[in-house]
Amino acid sequence: MAVNSQRRRKHRGGARLGLLARAGLSGALAALALVWPPLAHASFLSGEALDTAADVIAWVALIIIPVVGIVVFWLVHILPEKIAEKKRHPQAKAIQVLCLLSLVFGGLLWPIAWLWAYTKPVLHKMAYGTDVDDSHGHDAGEAPDGTVPVLTAEAEVPVRAAAKPTQQGG
Repeated sequence: MAVNSQRRRKHRGGARLGLLARAGLSGALAALALVWPPLAHASFLSGEALDTAADVIAWVALIIIPVVGIVVFWLVHILPEKIAEKKRHPQAKAIQVLCLLSLVFGGLLWPIAWLWAYTKPVLHKMAYGTDVDDSHGHDAGEAPDGTVPVLTAEAEVPVRAAAKPTQQGG
């Protein structure tokens, strides 16, 4: 038992010596840095070059970064609108308005616009027979898979139904 306790003390003593050696090395490096100041340079530039670099950095920080930030913020906030137009969402105009309102309210409405752009308009399909909007200049003759085209004008009524004469009783 006494042998184990002596080993523990010896081990602890060795660890303390290692810490002291590392601390001494750190202290020596710090003292060397204080004694020899020409090693420490604040910048690789000096004089007019340093002033010019500071002016360029100031212009970039004050003008270019805010403009780029605003443009990126705007481009991200119109993504739901672009998705709704691409998917021919029947409520694309309302999604566009929500995206604009989201810009005004600092992006709080943006997740709602994003979800709305990706949802299927179930009630629109029940009412009009299709879940896409063909009023954006897309080819109205082609109906996407699984939808029924809606006849909205007299010209779209099939000829068979229009050519059948009605008989009047008399």
